Amino acid sequence: MGDGGFASRERKGRIPELSAIAASVRREILEMLGASGSGHPGGSLSTVEILVSLYFYKMRHNPGDPAWKSRDRFLLSKGHAAPALYAVLSRCGYFPGAELSSLRKLGSRLQGHPDPKKLPGVEIPGGPEGIGLSEGIGMALASRIDGLDNRIYVLMGDGEQDEGEVWEAAMAGAKFKLDNIVAIVDMNGIQQEGKTSEIMPSGSLLEKWRAFNWDVEEIDGHDFDSVIRALDRPPKHGIPRAIIAKTIKGKGVDFMEGNPEYHGKVPSKELLDQAIRQVSGR
Repeated sequence: MGDGGFASRERKGRIPELSAIAASVRREILEMLGASGSGHPGGSLSTVEILVSLYFYKMRHNPGDPAWKSRDRFLLSKGHAAPALYAVLSRCGYFPGAELSSLRKLGSRLQGHPDPKKLPGVEIPGGPEGIGLSEGIGMALASRIDGLDNRIYVLMGDGEQDEGEVWEAAMAGAKFKLDNIVAIVDMNGIQQEGKTSEIMPSGSLLEKWRAFNWDVEEIDGHDFDSVIRALDRPPKHGIPRAIIAKTIKGKGVDFMEGNPEYHGKVPSKELLDQAIRQVSGR
């Protein structure tokens, strides 16, 4: 049956559930950032639909056995978006939700950037810009050698595309014909110091990734139907995949959306309360 048949109806039937989870995840992101007094709201909020689609729809994983050899792997290369990953992992059951309020606290397992030695479900210590795709390439090669049919998903920022290591890894993915890896770019248009188009103009990421011999598509990163349709698309034999997800920095909070100020700044308590009401639909 074609995409307009059963598979399409199944996807659409899951969207209300995924949307409800996304709203809760956004609230939890803001609450934990408020408790910590520091962190990165903008780039965490822009990733929510991507993470929710991966963990609650697409990926094969087991919170009861985080080291399960046949699991799909998610690598958060843009490690500053850790609050979004923590909120999703806790809702999946990797650790208690009560622990979210310990974000960035001394002795907490929830560090400013994820630490795989401290927290179950975390695959890499994301943070050094550009490193995630290289690690993903290594995991994809290892899975092939081990005869596993799992998939590796790597989420990067668009500011991260400034890094040369990203493109070295992209060349390797094409050379080794790694059709078991999916690179996802959270293209929210803003990096730490301002707009990506002004700091280091990248032109068309769609065309760049195609030039590196990846199978690429551009989607609306906040539309669940678009996200899960892209994740469901079968891989082309011997060709790695890249998804350019167009998103909005600070999605869901009007004064944060598209505002570089909230890349790494937690708002005042009054504004934070306002933000929580917005993402909660109140």
